[in-house]
Amino acid sequence: MRGATHTKWAAVATVVALAATGCGGGDDGGGGGGAEGIVSSSWGDPQNPLEPSNTNEVQGGKVLSMIFRGLKQYDPKTGAANNLLAENIETTDSTNFTITVKDGWTFSNGEQVTAKSFVDAWNYGANLKNNQRNAFFFGQIEGYDQVHPESGEPKAQTMSGLKVVDDKTFTVKLTQKFSTWPDTLGYAAFSPLPQAFFTDHDAWVAKPIGNGPYTIQSYTKGSQMELVKWDGYPGTDKAQNGGVTLKVYTDNNTAYTDLVAGNLDLVDDVPASQLKNVQADLGDRYINQPAGIIQTLAFPFYDPAWNKPGQEKLRTGLSMAIDREQITETIFQNTRTPATDWTSPVLGEAGGFSKTLCGDACEYNAAEAKKLVAEGGGIPGGTMKISYNADTGSHKEWVDAVCNSINRALGDTKACVGNPIGTFADFRNQITESKMPGPFRAGWQMDYPLIQNFLQPLYYTGASSNDGKYTDPEFDKLVDQANAETDTAKAVETFQQAEEVLRDDMGAIPLWYQNGSAGYSDRVSGVTLNPFSVPVYEQIKVN
Repeated sequence: MRGATHTKWAAVATVVALAATGCGGGDDGGGGGGAEGIVSSSWGDPQNPLEPSNTNEVQGGKVLSMIFRGLKQYDPKTGAANNLLAENIETTDSTNFTITVKDGWTFSNGEQVTAKSFVDAWNYGANLKNNQRNAFFFGQIEGYDQVHPESGEPKAQTMSGLKVVDDKTFTVKLTQKFSTWPDTLGYAAFSPLPQAFFTDHDAWVAKPIGNGPYTIQSYTKGSQMELVKWDGYPGTDKAQNGGVTLKVYTDNNTAYTDLVAGNLDLVDDVPASQLKNVQADLGDRYINQPAGIIQTLAFPFYDPAWNKPGQEKLRTGLSMAIDREQITETIFQNTRTPATDWTSPVLGEAGGFSKTLCGDACEYNAAEAKKLVAEGGGIPGGTMKISYNADTGSHKEWVDAVCNSINRALGDTKACVGNPIGTFADFRNQITESKMPGPFRAGWQMDYPLIQNFLQPLYYTGASSNDGKYTDPEFDKLVDQANAETDTAKAVETFQQAEEVLRDDMGAIPLWYQNGSAGYSDRVSGVTLNPFSVPVYEQIKVN
């Protein structure tokens, strides 16, 4: 299904797991923590080993944000992509880039961060034999098709578009113009890796070595991960605490209860069932702010029952059967906003957000919904199962509400039911193995504040976060054209044309934009969420 000539992007809403055996103790030369206190925060076991190019889910992304720093860093307030390890990123044609790495940066084991640290990491991430979930993030670099062919073994071990010039300089050649490509380089997949990663990979996976403000001290799967401040961190965003202990919760209601009881410092996902209490419980220690997150319902286009001609009417009808206004008001206490497109309001209109693009297809209209569902052949099998993970995120409440709305609109109490799956990891495994029995929840947290990131990773043919296997040649063509456009306004306009193709197909149902929500104890201060809704852990102080 993947077109070898197409630019491909993996994405991230980011997540990770260390090896199932956990981490040992010991010292990589970067421990410390000083006298500052330790912050305790809720967390969830991630799905994959903690390799930057293999991390495409949220929980592991939180860890990567603490132990790695890249060429770019997204501003914790605005999301702007600012140079960090990059001294310069220069281009005259938006295809060939020369990147200069700053002096003075090391990994926590003492190794210098050099141009080779980036080039080796990117080649590893792209190579088919390494089976990295985010390999397609490197798909725009020349030579990717040789290290990651559509079939067969790699024909090369490194991408021809990457060249080390000297210790501090390397060049990148893309397969097509991509004027905003440098802004993507703050994403974790582009992190540098030390030689220790390659010389003893198993040991590195058991206890990752990075170049960020924290180092991992230990990890016990199903229990907690302990990160400590790295005293030798050379950046200006040094940790203001002694470390962070991420505690695993399979029920975020339990995490919230622990927070209120004073047994936990931070919960970064206030459960929907507690929203009515959170103001009284926490007062000004409750955070509710817009974030680059959208919730959708994805469809299993790999299932012939859900991929028949004319079913765009069925999908559009289902979208119109969902009363977003009522659900966001009653279930989420206005911490969600009904979606009007497939992006996020944090982009702003100049960045591609639209209040009108989805139009009537995202407005509740029971009569039209019933008509379109019938014209689209009806729900396959008569009953639609919406799958979701049952351990975090209070998904049961909103899935039940969505199903009740659909059933009411269609006049059929059995049209829609929820299908809970035990844990997030189990849920993600079934998704990546293409085993969904019907529509499934698909939350997306932006990797960087560009409209491209809300469209290409999710809906481009063969993209690694295209979990439903949606494909449309016109959509792909328009995305390629937008990427090649050097004028930002024209690029945004072209991306929106691709989004209109997605709308007409109803390739996924946009539900609502999600605010970042968090609550914290009176033991800590300086707690903020970045535009990705991830806590800025290094800024938290223990009182």
